[in-house]
Amino acid sequence: MYKKGTLLLKRSDIEKLMTPKDYIKGMEEAFSMIAEGKAFGTGMLHADAGDTEFHIKSGGLHLSRAYFAIKANGSCYTNVKRFGLPNMMGTILLFDADNAFPLAILDSIDITRNRTGATTAVAAKFLANPGSKTITICGCGNQGRIQLKMLKEQFPLETVYAYSRSDQSARSFAEEMSRDLSLLVKPVSDLKKAALDSDIIVTCTPARKPYLKKEFTKPGMFIAAVGADSPDKQEIEETLLAGNKVVVDLPEQCAKVGELHHALQGGLIKIDDIYGTLGAIAAGKLPGRTSDQEIFVFDATGTAIQDVAGAALCYEKAVKKGVGIYFNLNS
Repeated sequence: MYKKGTLLLKRSDIEKLMTPKDYIKGMEEAFSMIAEGKAFGTGMLHADAGDTEFHIKSGGLHLSRAYFAIKANGSCYTNVKRFGLPNMMGTILLFDADNAFPLAILDSIDITRNRTGATTAVAAKFLANPGSKTITICGCGNQGRIQLKMLKEQFPLETVYAYSRSDQSARSFAEEMSRDLSLLVKPVSDLKKAALDSDIIVTCTPARKPYLKKEFTKPGMFIAAVGADSPDKQEIEETLLAGNKVVVDLPEQCAKVGELHHALQGGLIKIDDIYGTLGAIAAGKLPGRTSDQEIFVFDATGTAIQDVAGAALCYEKAVKKGVGIYFNLNS
């Protein structure tokens, strides 16, 4: 294995290798392992460089072997307009944690998008009402598309509302997803009306001012807040976290950069008020939904453990199927 060198996996390789079911299964296992003490070395660094923001995340998991990964993602929302480049780019370095051998270099974007959507699907499995049929997606970009695809794997969805600041974006999303998923997807401009008709709401935008308000919610709802992954981002009102059951991916990270961060700063909630972590629920250490009237808010900031799980699964499939190019970094 080591004699072959380091495996390079392009985005097109990853897209062919991985399925939604792969990601969902991998994310549920990864979060369970966090709660079982089988994750290690997690860390996050955020840095701004002009119009670009960088997220560097690291962590390890004891899977079929001990894996450690470092992911560096950069986001610049003027890239397409200025350079004709994607707004998000990045890489994952996957190591054998037992000896530091660099097993693979992978494009990070497809893994990041899919592990994020799959994590929402895992959280919804435990926290949403099982018969949820109506969903509102706030944010009609690539992440919104993946969120919907992943949730369709878990629920008998019938109606989807697509909300965006751009009417054209919402219309395009609705047309494409209606066709691809054989669902009724409607573009909407009245978020309150759509939300109150929904069982599940997903927010996945780069918003810096909250747009989902407490008055837009009803008993039994599940809200996945996905977009806030830096201190200045916020999609939901702080009051939505107060009085409802809040579940987080990593408490210390959410307290710094998630929706929880804003509620803590506003004095509306204390860290001890969190209901629990997704890992504890996935591992069976804490009950998920116990009543059809509970409102759950899942604050997802994204963890390195998700990246490790996605990269490791992709690497193992690539080795088995002979996908990718090997090269020697040490020569």
